[in-house]
Amino acid sequence: MLTSVLFLLAIPCITLSSPLSGNHSPNIEARVAPRFPYGSSPVRGVSLGGWLVLEPWITPSLFDNTGNSAIVDEWTFGQLQDRDTAYGVLKNHWDAFITEADFAAIAAAGLNHVRIPIGFWAFDTTGGEPYITGQFPYLRAAVTWAQNHGLFVLIDLHGAPGSQNGYDNSGHRGSISWNIDQTNIDRTNAIIKALAAEFSKPQYANVVSAIAPLNEPAAYTSSSLLSTYRQFVYDSYGNIRQNGNLVEVMHDAFQPLDYWNGIMSSSSGYTNVLMDTHHYQIFSNAEAAMTWPQHISTACDRGVAMATWASTSGNLWTIAGEFTTTPYDCAKYLNGRGLGSRYDGSYPGSTILGSCSPFTGSTNIFSPSYTTFMRQFWEAQTIAFEKAQGWIYWTWKTESTDEWSYQRGLAGGWIPQDPTDRQYPNICG
Repeated sequence: MLTSVLFLLAIPCITLSSPLSGNHSPNIEARVAPRFPYGSSPVRGVSLGGWLVLEPWITPSLFDNTGNSAIVDEWTFGQLQDRDTAYGVLKNHWDAFITEADFAAIAAAGLNHVRIPIGFWAFDTTGGEPYITGQFPYLRAAVTWAQNHGLFVLIDLHGAPGSQNGYDNSGHRGSISWNIDQTNIDRTNAIIKALAAEFSKPQYANVVSAIAPLNEPAAYTSSSLLSTYRQFVYDSYGNIRQNGNLVEVMHDAFQPLDYWNGIMSSSSGYTNVLMDTHHYQIFSNAEAAMTWPQHISTACDRGVAMATWASTSGNLWTIAGEFTTTPYDCAKYLNGRGLGSRYDGSYPGSTILGSCSPFTGSTNIFSPSYTTFMRQFWEAQTIAFEKAQGWIYWTWKTESTDEWSYQRGLAGGWIPQDPTDRQYPNICG
């Protein structure tokens, strides 16, 4: 039982302290080998989305059962209903949605990494945010479970104070203010510094290998956000690497990889930094209209681009830190609670391309041709991304949209039990 595990952990409180500021010095525990052999062994992993950070499309029942359509993210989940009720629902979700059995299954599927998203509110709500807290003990339990099953953990700060992207997966859907208030940035730096200090300890040497200090900053929205984030990744390097051999995983902020040419290069003395680029072919009208062969070709081309960039002198190890097997944005609430899908024309500004009903939901409604395509798409993407340094699938488990679930993909056969098993080994030519 989780309660007994947590009792044995004797979990300490993370204490926030002043973050480093403007740290560009690479000479922090330089040349220390990472805990996982990034660059020489492929990353093959899966994210635990929707567990410690709610996303309405992953667990729609948690939102539907509130009876309040204004509850669209974790912020409003705590703000717009009775707090005791909200805590009880979240506690039951944290206890049941992911357990040690999931880690055993992930390991049995031949994967080597688990990416665990967590929000800043698990550590700090000093800004008066209405979030329900209590997630950190589950992160600690998850690390223990990963260790028990020989998996490495990438800890991912998925939501920052003020929101770095305005998506519901940042905790707060709407405006972006992370970059316009220095207090937000200071709080984020302090959390990363504290996480790094905790998980750099020797007892985590064979399990926690990396920290991603900020997921998906939407730098396409403003040059200010991009410049702030660029400084932030240097500060994060100091906060993460001063404690030892943890790897910093920086997201590309939705910029072309070439924008990041030479950032934190080894020739300048930086070590143990990895680039994370997320690859979806879903979130635009043009992508929604692509054919299945076009999706496969696009994935193959993306792998070549990643590998070329990563192998260019001065550039970083590179992984696809999120991708999926479906080419459709049909999952309920995927684009946000109350919003529709581009494919069926129910999303604002889109046109009808077809019906979503054959492509989302339970495995037993999927046609053989759809499951065959998803197997081909899975193979094309993993083959392509392993031309660089590997991949982490999004996501392990969903409540009702099997097309997104690695767990259900294994059961349905469009994801192989062995990630090196290929039915279409030449799919990328």
